[in-house]
Amino acid sequence: MDSSSEASSMAQGLRIVRLVADREKRGRRLLGVSQLASELDMEQSRVSRLTQELCELGLLERVERGPFRTGPRFFSLAASLNSGWVRESRTELEALVAAFGLRSRVSVREGFRVILLRASSNDAVPGSFVKPGMVTPVWCTGSGRALLWDDQQPAVQALLKDVNFIGVGGPGAAHSPEEVAELMDRDRARGFIVAEEEFEHGVYELAVPVRSAEGSILAALSVLGSRAEIQSSTNDIAEALTAAAERLGTREARTRDDAGRKGLAS
Repeated sequence: MDSSSEASSMAQGLRIVRLVADREKRGRRLLGVSQLASELDMEQSRVSRLTQELCELGLLERVERGPFRTGPRFFSLAASLNSGWVRESRTELEALVAAFGLRSRVSVREGFRVILLRASSNDAVPGSFVKPGMVTPVWCTGSGRALLWDDQQPAVQALLKDVNFIGVGGPGAAHSPEEVAELMDRDRARGFIVAEEEFEHGVYELAVPVRSAEGSILAALSVLGSRAEIQSSTNDIAEALTAAAERLGTREARTRDDAGRKGLAS
């Protein structure tokens, strides 16, 4: 699967999730595969495959081949979008846009997949597949590799041992767990991730992990642009990303403290 077809699959998957969630929210009759295919004007076989993947991700669920409803991962994602530090990340994303004119994103990891939490205003344009909930591979995206920052080669090997690398990503994508580990070692030495056409042709991505007060990785903060845009200001962008990630980590800690104080008060 090339990057364009993967983008198309993600866009269609998001259409399915939005339709299911909308019908559930409005109290309308829930749909099975054939009805979803009819509503969305998609091939039934494709809807069947996509809904199976969405169920595996936890974004949808289905009991005994009945109609689809939103799954637990959908609700945890919605809850994370309402948490203080993710909500406040919009300010950081727009500051990066203002400073460098580059698309920016905050993402989290679910196994070997990356889930987008929030994108900047110049990224999530009307008609784009770049929307919260978008799923991309962890091994060939800057944000994904930033989320693997603390994982050494044995952990990367275990995570990616069953992944099919063939045909996924751009010309710079890794094709084995060993290549992913090599890219990680290269980038750790300079302190930030540089993904050169790893997911899409012509797209460069810089990324850093966002850490909690305890040091664990919460998310990845990344910017995307052309080779010329990234290479002309790599160090400045990396410095701004690192500072923004530190502020987000501080905000997450403050959010937890505020929640703890409210819990004690109640």
